[in-house]
Amino acid sequence: MSSSILCVIDFSESSRKAVQWAVKNARTYKSHITVLYPYRLTRPQYGENIVALRKKIEEEANRNFQIIENDLLRDKDISYDFKTEVGFIADRVEEHAKNNPINFLVIDKNIRTNNKESFDDLVAATQVPMVIIP
Repeated sequence: MSSSILCVIDFSESSRKAVQWAVKNARTYKSHITVLYPYRLTRPQYGENIVALRKKIEEEANRNFQIIENDLLRDKDISYDFKTEVGFIADRVEEHAKNNPINFLVIDKNIRTNNKESFDDLVAATQVPMVIIP
């Protein structure tokens, strides 16, 4: 079984630090990194339909990831992929861990969670080893 790191981000400066930590350890342990951007689809405003909203969010996420990729991932001699998924962070992490063997989760302490999900709830609900970046 190969080594794998799941790194959850929200594109904040602190989540960039989580990616940096994941890259450093991926190089050391020859691990693959999956960078995951979970997001919530809230009720569309101004008549926007849900499909258009999802497309808009994912296009913005891909643009933001390209910046992180260029700054932190490219040419680092590591394998990685990027995923966007609709849902609460804990649910997305649990689903990912169920379907993909991961050694640990890297997440920053200041990640923006949905108002129904506190960081403490996220830590309590997550059943994989975690590295929390301050």
